[in-house]
Amino acid sequence: MNQAQQWSIALLPVLCLAVFAGAAHASDTDAEKEPQAQAAQWTATTSVVSQYVSRGIRQTWGKPAVQAGVDYVRPDGWSAGTWASTVSDRFMEDGRVEWDLYGGYSGSAGAIGYSVMAYCYAYPGARMSATGDRFDYAELALGFTWRAAYAKYYRTVSAMFFGIPDSRGTGYLDVGANPDLGNGWTLNLHAGNGRVAGAGNDIWNWRDAKAGVTKDLGGGWSASLAVTRAWGRTGIYKTYTTGIADSAGNLRYANVAKATAIVGVSRAF
Repeated sequence: MNQAQQWSIALLPVLCLAVFAGAAHASDTDAEKEPQAQAAQWTATTSVVSQYVSRGIRQTWGKPAVQAGVDYVRPDGWSAGTWASTVSDRFMEDGRVEWDLYGGYSGSAGAIGYSVMAYCYAYPGARMSATGDRFDYAELALGFTWRAAYAKYYRTVSAMFFGIPDSRGTGYLDVGANPDLGNGWTLNLHAGNGRVAGAGNDIWNWRDAKAGVTKDLGGGWSASLAVTRAWGRTGIYKTYTTGIADSAGNLRYANVAKATAIVGVSRAF
């Protein structure tokens, strides 16, 4: 790991906290000038899912996950939030939690909605023993919505993307739609395309897709069912391993991209 990467990793937590604090406190002066304006809103969500799948990749090794998040939204368009999920140490060395911080601005121009966001992803305690590299990374994202459809492009701004060396500039395109089906049902459709930057890193490139439904159960409760899978440019996701043997001296492999069903229950407060 070179000096630039070391500085990038060291400053990543500072960047994350700055993004969160800056978005949460943006335009406070304007809010004071308009005391009759709509108040900012806090919301919290907790979930239990049959497994955690991010961008088509299974991060809990097929096991259930517990997730929780808090969001702060201002009427002037600024927002900030934090979200966490359990993960598996079989997916990343000594990794058991993913903790995200995000913040930014959203608005609209007629029927078109837009957003500019910053995201920081941290995996406390997770580190590659062979190199000392961490899995933490940061992204900027530009998003657009039109009716139920959306498109969002993420670009990695940290030196590494999920522990892959020299991968600044990695991009991920997320497109989909969430049309209202009536009677509390919402259809959830998604397709993603990831391109990992850096010489030789294209072996990690992948595509993914998801189709599912969400049902509003009332009282802040909701349930979801989805089927998701990913397709890697190479077979690297089909025989994924951390390279660390278990207590019996065996390496654990899994197809973390294979098609899988996810069932979840959530409660919003």
